[in-house]
Amino acid sequence: QVQLVESGGGLVQAGGSLRLSCAASGRTFSTYYMGWFRQAPGKEREFVLAIYWSGSTTYYADSVKGRFTISRDNAKNTLYLQMNSLKPEDTAIYYCAAADRSSSWYRPVDKEYDYWGQGTQVTVSS
Repeated sequence: QVQLVESGGGLVQAGGSLRLSCAASGRTFSTYYMGWFRQAPGKEREFVLAIYWSGSTTYYADSVKGRFTISRDNAKNTLYLQMNSLKPEDTAIYYCAAADRSSSWYRPVDKEYDYWGQGTQVTVSS
């Protein structure tokens, strides 16, 4: 059974940084797309970035390009979302998601992902 567990959220001032983690278990994720999504209060869940676990290309939402990066620790089956230069509009619950698809699949749409974590709150104060 696939499990995704996010951690690392918290309260940070604008301009600060946070690193979120997504610990994945229950599968070999080398053939999975891994995505990060976020949902702010009163808004729909939106795409942040995605990467094919065994690939090198990262897809970013325009709103986070140049500020957020992703990395992974294969030995720990863990993804990391490094968020720099945070803005108040980055405040949201951040979710890790997984989809068992081919490397050419890529979809920045939450409904296309099969597995989700419980989310971690990120609050950026101005």
